[in-house]
Amino acid sequence: MSDLSLDGALNLFVNALSKKGKSTNTIVAYKGDINQLISFLKAQSNVATIDVIQGSDIDNFKKDLIKNNYTAKSVSRKLNSIKNFFSFLKTEGVISADPSSEIKHPRYENDLPKILKPIEYRSLRDACRNDSRATAIVELMLQAGLRIKEIENLKLDNVKDNEVFIESYESHSDRIVPLNNSAKTALKKYLDEGRYNSKSKNVFVTKTGRTLLARNIRSLLNRYFDKADIKGVKVNDLRNTFIVFQLKSGVPIDVVSQIVGHKRISTTEKYLELIDSKEEGKGIKLKEL
Repeated sequence: MSDLSLDGALNLFVNALSKKGKSTNTIVAYKGDINQLISFLKAQSNVATIDVIQGSDIDNFKKDLIKNNYTAKSVSRKLNSIKNFFSFLKTEGVISADPSSEIKHPRYENDLPKILKPIEYRSLRDACRNDSRATAIVELMLQAGLRIKEIENLKLDNVKDNEVFIESYESHSDRIVPLNNSAKTALKKYLDEGRYNSKSKNVFVTKTGRTLLARNIRSLLNRYFDKADIKGVKVNDLRNTFIVFQLKSGVPIDVVSQIVGHKRISTTEKYLELIDSKEEGKGIKLKEL
């Protein structure tokens, strides 16, 4: 297989990612980064097969990215994709040596997750108060820590009185997420009064009764961020806010990690850097924002 083409090697890697159950977004990101390397190699040299790529080729690609004003964080992410790609090829016996092993990542400051201030999420609530669908989505992210994709996937049958059941999807396991009063009230109002007629089993639907997709949810909430004049935040920062406020209120980190569906507790630990002080004696009762 030493004469495998660059595109053939990429297809082999992508198929392996799919079999491992990697998310669609993860696969698209890997494919985009590696395709960028392949395009660079084809334009700069006569490289046609995967086995002739040298470390210098990858280093030149890294320098080209920096020259074209890619941030250090973006360059590092692309190198990570490339390193995983070549590591896979070596493990599979496609290549005998990994040309990316000696390439170093550029240094950069790791951005901490952003959280909304109380005045900001209160302004957001006020902005969407007449839209029960948007309000329910905001509360599920802010008060229960759901991901956008989980809101898209949420089924009517998975909504219980005090909790929602999140079905497994892509590489995420299923879990049960408790709902506080604000989340329950907002969700019930939407289901009773605001949900458009639909045969869909999904909770959130469009005016025409189709499933409200993640990109629709993001566009919807971004409009309300603009209306509330909230700058410099993203939709996922609602979930970040939930995590930080629960940790600050004294909820054990392993409990928070389980509720939000983090695979590793180390993922939750990074949010501790955003906490100045922790309220003691709160047990495991979730804080209501």
